[in-house]
Amino acid sequence: IIVYLLRKYSCVCAFITGMAESQILGKDWLINVPSSISILEGSCVVIPCVYSCPKKRKTFNRFRAFWYRGHTIVASNFPELRLTREFHHRTRMAGSIESGNCTWQLYFVRKTDTGPFYFRIEIPFLNSYSYLKNKVTLDIFQVPKRPVMTIDVRNKVTATCKVTHVCPTSPPHISWSRAGTWTTMSKQENKWLWSTTSTMTFIPRVADFNKRLECKVTFHGRKTTKGSV
Repeated sequence: IIVYLLRKYSCVCAFITGMAESQILGKDWLINVPSSISILEGSCVVIPCVYSCPKKRKTFNRFRAFWYRGHTIVASNFPELRLTREFHHRTRMAGSIESGNCTWQLYFVRKTDTGPFYFRIEIPFLNSYSYLKNKVTLDIFQVPKRPVMTIDVRNKVTATCKVTHVCPTSPPHISWSRAGTWTTMSKQENKWLWSTTSTMTFIPRVADFNKRLECKVTFHGRKTTKGSV
């Protein structure tokens, strides 16, 4: 009877302990990624990602980080890992994995790159975890949106041309149909969305009256769009 009771309660204790560890690990494995990003086909996208994990002790081994689509690895922090032909030379890890930055970048986005994608971290001799409940989907569109333009006509003409994008490392190029003095600035709108605005000024001439002013936007991947005022 004593042996039976010892076996019975040791099993119960082991079960309860296992539950507690599972809950603690699940609570400590955290990640912050967007659930969906809209992206122009042929362009590039930077997918921001920050994660945290339980660290029981220091390790001098390199963290292994992977982004998956299903069972296919699409990005990794190991350069020697050869990706499938579909993603070879099109992805890279852009953050410091050991510092909790799991950001990655995808170039020349294809219409098949919708995902969903998820992140996996492997800490040698410690823990591993796949963030399956925090997947990222790409909403891919084929026609670039027209830029937003403004114009202010006084002694000088000041015009702006603004577009949004999701690739801060390769922002769109903006050009104008008329000569003048112009500057271009990029601004982060949220964790994954950026805007690029070109501002041009010039002194109007008689030939400029009743003539439309155009700006042309060229995105990464060479797709273009135009706007006019």
